[in-house]
Amino acid sequence: MQKKTIRDIDVKGKIVLCRVDFNVPMEEGKITDDNRIRQAVATIKHLLEKEGKVVLFSHLGRIKEKADMKGKSLAPVAERLAELLDQPVKFVAETRGEELEAAIASLSPGAILMVENTRFEDVDGKKESKNDPELGRYWASLGDVFVIDAFGTAHRNHASNVGIARHMDEVAAGLLLEKEIKFIGEAIENPDRPFVALLGGVKVSDKIGVIENLLKRADIILIGGGMSYTFMRAQGLEVGESVVEEDKIDLAKRLLEKAEGKIHLPLDYVVTKEFKNDTASRVTDAKEIRPDEMGMDIGPETLKKYSDILQSASTVVWNGPFGVFEFENFAKGTKGIFETLASLKNVTTILGGGDSAAAAISMGYEEKITHISTGGGASLEYLEGKDLPGIKCVDDL
Repeated sequence: MQKKTIRDIDVKGKIVLCRVDFNVPMEEGKITDDNRIRQAVATIKHLLEKEGKVVLFSHLGRIKEKADMKGKSLAPVAERLAELLDQPVKFVAETRGEELEAAIASLSPGAILMVENTRFEDVDGKKESKNDPELGRYWASLGDVFVIDAFGTAHRNHASNVGIARHMDEVAAGLLLEKEIKFIGEAIENPDRPFVALLGGVKVSDKIGVIENLLKRADIILIGGGMSYTFMRAQGLEVGESVVEEDKIDLAKRLLEKAEGKIHLPLDYVVTKEFKNDTASRVTDAKEIRPDEMGMDIGPETLKKYSDILQSASTVVWNGPFGVFEFENFAKGTKGIFETLASLKNVTTILGGGDSAAAAISMGYEEKITHISTGGGASLEYLEGKDLPGIKCVDDL
């Protein structure tokens, strides 16, 4: 997939509208994780160095009514971005109107402005989330070119991405979106082989499309995490109190039959009787979980088997942790897989965002993975092989 990027456009003296993903976690007006802001800095710096007049659009949280707007202003984000860029970021507490228009008109080359939370437009009829044509047209009228760098919302058909793009003559991908297309897109379409996929997390239902697509594309699929217990039940095994999607057992059985040995399941688990960190635990064969026990992590035999398989991989895609990594005593499986990935040479390793990314960052493996996706839902849909609206609307080369 060859898409136009910011390297292919001239932004000097032009008003560059840029959709970023600054949907960061906040508590009492304070940002608790600025990873998404830091990820966008490279694109923003490029546009500023090329003397563009940069106007940023982002959402923050979900807004259904006026009460939801409290604590959802992007003002703190603008302040943090200014620190990261080491230059002022003009913030306009409006999503449309004369104040915003005047502020944009007064921008000089190399200057930057941030528009208020685009989801504030959802208070009156979900204009942003439902891609109101008038809103997209209005926002597009404010600039000369459009840059999309928000992979986290690329699976959404919103006014601030697709809506603006429809009314712009030139639409390019930012450096972050370019990386997502390169790594996840190429891993799905044309991977170096052997291609090994690791799928974890809680629900099979969240990853049905991913599994079906990867069965056609990956050489081996390694299953872990909560979703593995549904597959165990599909084989008629006892899983005790472990999380199971009862209505997906037949589906799991069909997927195993369709896989013809391509899907590998855990050999053993770390199990407990209580869902907490400091509870007593034991390692057990996957076939010997007791009725009053629940699986919390993959066991050492599973970790060894999966690590051995990964030694021969050329491309690895991982979505979803392999245990309750938030509890230190049950993070060994997830951490062990990270340790293996970090040790691989000349292998492309890709994390599919969401909890996988959070685990990598919290465990200190952020710099040892080739690419960590910034989109949870978007990365899942991309792994399913779907066309994402926020990528499709970028100009082709």
